[in-house]
Amino acid sequence: MTESEVEDSAKLDRLSEKLDEALHALAEVSDFAKITRIRRVFNTARRLMQQEGGCARVEARARQLDQAGVFVGSDWAQPQTLIPSLTSYSLKSPDADTVIIEALSELRLLAIALGDYLHPGMSSEQAHHYLTQVLAINLALLFGAASEAEREQQGKLALLTRKLFRHLAERIGYEHVIDKLIEEIWRILQQRPIQVDNVKQMITQIAICQANPDIDLGVSGQGADRLISSLYGATQACREDPGVEIYRQRLTSMDSGTLQYEATGFARAMHDTGLVSPYHSVLLRHLLEQSDHLISEALGLSSTGRDCLLCYNELVRAMIKEVIHPQTAQAIYGLALLLERGILYQPPVAPALWRQLSLPISPFCQQRLTLAFGPEPSARAWLMQGVLCMLGQPLGVGQGNNPTCQSARALSMWAYNDPDYLLQMVAWAARDDEIIIHFEGQPISSRESASGVAKELPLDLDPVSLLVVPHLDRIYAEMGRRCLGREGDPHRWVNPEFHGWWSGRGFRINVDVETGKLDQLDDFLRHFYASYHPYYNGNQPLIHPQPAGIAVTDSAARFVGWHAITILRVALDPKGVMRVYFYNPNNDSGQNWGDGVEVSTAGCGERFGEASLAFEQFASRLYIFHYDPLESGELARMSAEELHRVKHRIYHSWGADRLPADPLQASAPKETSS
Repeated sequence: MTESEVEDSAKLDRLSEKLDEALHALAEVSDFAKITRIRRVFNTARRLMQQEGGCARVEARARQLDQAGVFVGSDWAQPQTLIPSLTSYSLKSPDADTVIIEALSELRLLAIALGDYLHPGMSSEQAHHYLTQVLAINLALLFGAASEAEREQQGKLALLTRKLFRHLAERIGYEHVIDKLIEEIWRILQQRPIQVDNVKQMITQIAICQANPDIDLGVSGQGADRLISSLYGATQACREDPGVEIYRQRLTSMDSGTLQYEATGFARAMHDTGLVSPYHSVLLRHLLEQSDHLISEALGLSSTGRDCLLCYNELVRAMIKEVIHPQTAQAIYGLALLLERGILYQPPVAPALWRQLSLPISPFCQQRLTLAFGPEPSARAWLMQGVLCMLGQPLGVGQGNNPTCQSARALSMWAYNDPDYLLQMVAWAARDDEIIIHFEGQPISSRESASGVAKELPLDLDPVSLLVVPHLDRIYAEMGRRCLGREGDPHRWVNPEFHGWWSGRGFRINVDVETGKLDQLDDFLRHFYASYHPYYNGNQPLIHPQPAGIAVTDSAARFVGWHAITILRVALDPKGVMRVYFYNPNNDSGQNWGDGVEVSTAGCGERFGEASLAFEQFASRLYIFHYDPLESGELARMSAEELHRVKHRIYHSWGADRLPADPLQASAPKETSS
């Protein structure tokens, strides 16, 4: 080693020791008093990360950082709730403390992603997924030099963030960042989520990097062209991304044949990716002055959708005129899928959409929509965009980072199974700032109910969820409160009243509520097979979506928590494997639940938005299901081997700590009706 390298190594050692001392001092005091000692940690960590190799030293102390309480009381306290898109603001903040705590959080997540730190609330896959998105959204920090504005506002911190991102990329796999990012984008798009702003932001960053001659991506990024063109160059007339005004001028000089070419190009790109270009909205508004045939082409409709468009022509044109703008272009995809579903033929739906178009929105709701999405276009247009997307993509609803899976599941179920009821909910919430749902004959008002599951009003939701979820959350919590004192799990009574009449009144749970131990497991599994498995229920397909509860586990098969999902159908996949296809309210359904249980979202017969597992694997994570108590209650005659396989997965995952004192108790017989 040279003399300079020896000095640098000694400096790293000294700063590392000082950081250890600062963390030890921080860990000694109570949470209330940590603010008095956190400054020393931040200052030392900043000096250490500014050195070459300093980020690696901090990463090695990820567990100590967390356990000492560096993140206590801050927005970074729970890593599973962090939002990747917000890192751009934190890392570019002129406030040094904000930059440092964000950097420390990223290094903590890196340690989790690489398996060096087993965090109880986040798996390595979740951390890796998060960091991939962070790298994607902040590609400029990875490949570009600090701008004059950054250097002026942040000083040396601008260099620190670039050292941080270089370290993240090197540890995760620098040469594969872009390619993995593109693969990740396609995986997300295969699920057809309603909220795609993060995906668009990632694609935009890739496009900027590809266009920058100072950034050498090597052989990476070859598969990005379809993604970039879908947003910025789907057709010849907008190939060079000229801007919407120039494109609007070009449309005025096109004949019908050229317009049809444009319409077909946009429709193909939209249905290929699930993304809609802002140019597409300009074209569709221009086509309002043209024939219905060209509107149909621009929406990419089949014969079903074309018939629906012709039957409800005035309504469709009114919705395009009110809703479709460059900012709300994603509504085009929702409108196309809505027409393809044919739900306008249900008598209440078209009148309800006419009502929605002229619905007066309360000042509070207007403020919420403007705060979340901006002042242009109008709040009513944003809400209508959300309505079209939800009705077109009922399985694309996501709860974001909020503990409102019950409410998200209800919205999805109504959009899927009872669209006019969903539209009524939207009208009540947006116009009246109140929703009333009856529970066992008694009305529950969202305005009069106490707080719900979510501690604060969320903003990271689609427009419909933004307004409706807070009301549903309070009503759901109030239903639970009214079940206090009853024996068993309150979902038995809440789910059918909250979600709809089609939810089975029969109810099974395999966990004793009081003790948390497994209970009547054999009976539970045999009943589930008898109710849902085609080989055991007389090949009876599932008619209505049914609420269910699963025990979510991480990639190490450790219990994470209870989660609400919807069972949609049970069928053989292309390989002849019986699978349960279900809806997961999370924005990303592709998850590794450990012990070989990996949730599939594409390639196993899934429709857009569905997740699926082999029947045995799904049964091994199920803890609640509903059924019709009037149907035959005969238990399935499963083979002992099949029953053993499912129980083995339970005992080696979420049920490991839930075995009853008496092993026979988990298999004791029980009544099959609720």
